[in-house]
Amino acid sequence: MSRVYALSIHADYRCRHSGVCCSSNWDVPVELPVYRGLDAALASGRLIPSAEPDGGGLALIVEDDLPDDAAAMLACTTAGDCVFYHSGTRLCVVHRDLGEERLPSTCRHFPRLAVRDRRGTFVSLTHYCPTAAATLFRDDVPLEIVEAPPAFPDADYEGLLVEPDAWPPLLHPRMLMDDVAYGAWERHMVSRCADETLSPEAVVATLQRDAAVLRGYTPDAGPLIDAVAALPVDTVAVPAHDALAPSLASFAEVMRAVPDDLKPEPDEDRLADVYLAAVAPTWARWGGPHRRYLAAKAFASWTAYQGRGLLTVVRGLEVALALVRVEAARQCRDRGRSLDADLLKEAFRHADFALNHLAAGDELARLWGRVEGRSRGRTRRPVSVRR
Repeated sequence: MSRVYALSIHADYRCRHSGVCCSSNWDVPVELPVYRGLDAALASGRLIPSAEPDGGGLALIVEDDLPDDAAAMLACTTAGDCVFYHSGTRLCVVHRDLGEERLPSTCRHFPRLAVRDRRGTFVSLTHYCPTAAATLFRDDVPLEIVEAPPAFPDADYEGLLVEPDAWPPLLHPRMLMDDVAYGAWERHMVSRCADETLSPEAVVATLQRDAAVLRGYTPDAGPLIDAVAALPVDTVAVPAHDALAPSLASFAEVMRAVPDDLKPEPDEDRLADVYLAAVAPTWARWGGPHRRYLAAKAFASWTAYQGRGLLTVVRGLEVALALVRVEAARQCRDRGRSLDADLLKEAFRHADFALNHLAAGDELARLWGRVEGRSRGRTRRPVSVRR
């Protein structure tokens, strides 16, 4: 049995049938055992697609060029809906008629994003899911890491699988952490995010300072976990961004990590002006959701294992917040109004779509790792991504 952890705001997650995951025109691979069951159910009439596939083909696409471990792909309609998605009820007919165990692995696990290492299984969510995005606005539970979350029993979650003999995260390019110390640092990041006196910019700046302090650690000073516990209590005050240009630069950095066939068309018309007029004046009002979003990026971080140190992880938080600014400006521009809760929720969704579903995580970690300097780091033992 593996210990399972989640953020308190995610711990009681339940699907609310928004239908976004079933209507995003995604390529969903179907594993061989699942394919055999679905194919038999289709042949017997126990399973009937809800809509016609694009081009009038089959509901299960079988071709030579398929991802590893996939026997087929789920077909989509011309509108980009999965052919098994019933738009009227917003239900998956596979799940409804055959049960959860007949779903492809991608469908069973979305919107979960997991890391499994020697400490246990750490489950976060992608806020591209509207239900997950709504959890960023809840204030009924303290923001913290909880064990045995009711929504996530011990299971073989898809995500980043850290092999037992893999090295722990790097403190900086020339020094490894240990599992206990990294766990303490992860809790420290979340506790900074939970500080209601801090703006999201101050959270990032304080964590940058904290990571820089830990870079000065040497083994003769004692256990690394003691150095984490001894980090300064005071925080770093920084102003909110009064211009969008730095955030647009971070957005461009993320786009460099997106494969060409997934890269969206540039869309930055008037965003800088809209940010000043419609986002910046009310940005501070939404400190709670911003901090919870940062906590969700700090917790169960793939970058910790793919990157070059703690500064790399914090750089990822900084970029995530930058994407929220950009997407908030885009939402305000397109809807013709100032930032409100509904538009901010959409900004979180689009930011996570770029970070979790478009960009390659290892490439993001490489780009963010430039903050660690040019010192030659250790060669990492590989971790595997289970999808």
